Amino acid sequence: MKNNIWIINQYCGSKVHGMNFRSWYFAKELKKKGHHPHIISASYSHLFYKLPVTKGKFTLENVDGIPFTWVKVSKYKGSQSIGRVLVMIQFMLNLFLLPKKKLQDPDVIIVSSLSPLPIINAYLWSIKYKAKLIFEVRDIWPLSLIEIGGFSKLNPLVLFFGWFEKFAYKKADKVISLLPNAKPHMVSKGMEKDKFVHIPNGFNVEEMKKSKELDKSISNLIPKNKFIFGYTGSLGASNAMEYLIEASNLLENNENIHFVIFGKGQHLEKLKNNAKNNVSFLGQIDKSQIQSAISFFDVCYIGWHNHSLYRFGISPNKIFDYMYAGKPIIHSVNTTNDFVEIADAGISIPPENPKEIANAVIEISKIEDKKLKEWGKNGKKYVEENHTFSHLTELLISTFE
Repeated sequence: MKNNIWIINQYCGSKVHGMNFRSWYFAKELKKKGHHPHIISASYSHLFYKLPVTKGKFTLENVDGIPFTWVKVSKYKGSQSIGRVLVMIQFMLNLFLLPKKKLQDPDVIIVSSLSPLPIINAYLWSIKYKAKLIFEVRDIWPLSLIEIGGFSKLNPLVLFFGWFEKFAYKKADKVISLLPNAKPHMVSKGMEKDKFVHIPNGFNVEEMKKSKELDKSISNLIPKNKFIFGYTGSLGASNAMEYLIEASNLLENNENIHFVIFGKGQHLEKLKNNAKNNVSFLGQIDKSQIQSAISFFDVCYIGWHNHSLYRFGISPNKIFDYMYAGKPIIHSVNTTNDFVEIADAGISIPPENPKEIANAVIEISKIEDKKLKEWGKNGKKYVEENHTFSHLTELLISTFE
C-alpha cells in the first residue's frame, strides 16, 4: 500500500534551505519507494542558511520533488532564547488553520520533535482522517532541559513540555527514538512498551558520492608533511571543543602534529583566542565539500560533554561523515552506544579530558598506516550496512505498514 504521509517538523529544511535534514531525507526515500510525503515546516529556523520565500500564513512549494507547506512564524534570537519557545507555540497554533484541503488526506502523520507541541494538531487530524500517528523523538524534552540546561523539575517550562511529552507517548501508535536506550524513560512517562522503535541518524549515500573538491584556496592552508588531526562541524556549547583546544595547547611543541578545524558557531572566537599556532580554523564549508575536507585528515575527532543524558545513547551525524570517508576516529565520550567502539573504527576515550585527548593523538600518530586504514575500512563498512537513509526508511515504513 502506498501512503499519503504528512511529516510535521518545525525545523525541517532541505538541500536548498539548510538544516535540519533528517525528515527531508526520509521524504526523498519515501517518494522513491512509491509513497507520497508532504513536509509541514516553519518559515524560520536559526539553522537555515536560506529562508523560504513565503506569502501569507501558509505557502505551498515543491522543493526538488518534495511538497512543502511553510507555516509562517516569527523570527527569534538564538537557539536558547524564550523567543524560540514562543515561536514553537505560534507554530502549533497556526497549524490549526492549516489549509488541509490543499493537501492529500493523510494515511500516516509523523510528528518529529523538537518541538513536541504539534502532537496536539496531529492527534486531532489522525482521528479525523483515521490516520496512523507516529511520534519521533530527536531530543528528549523536557529531560534535556533538566539534565543539561539545569532547569528545575518544577520549572513552568519543564511542566509545560512535560505534558505534551506524556500526551505524545500515550496517543501515538508508534514512538520512534534516535537513542537506543530511551525506552525505560518513555515507559515511565506513560508509553506502552511495544510502541518503541529505534531508528538512529543516518546519511544520504547519493550526496556523499557527489562530493565536490575543497577550494584550493582553503586546502592550501592545510600543512603538508604533518599528521593532521581534523574536525568538521558546529562550534557551539554542545560540541565540547574547548577540551580539544586545551589538548592542542599541550601539544604545542610537537612539530609533527597539526589541528585543522572546519566550522562556525557561537564559540568560534573564544576557541580561536585560546588556540596556539598549531591549530588552523578554516571556516564553514559547503556540505558538499565535507568529504573532500576530511580526505586531508589523518584522523578525525568528535567529542562530547559528560552529561548523564547520554546514558540513553547518542546519534551524531558527523560521525557518519567521518566513517564514510574511511578515516579513523578519536571519540571522546561516555555513552552506552559508542559508534567508534561498536564499529572498531578508532580510539575511544573519556570526555572532558584534554590530557586523554592529547595522549590519544600522540598514540594514534605513531600507529602504523595499515592499522589506521583498517579502522577506516571498519567504520565505512559499518555505516554502509546500518546507517544509510535507504535502510532507515525501511525501518520507518515498518512502523505504519
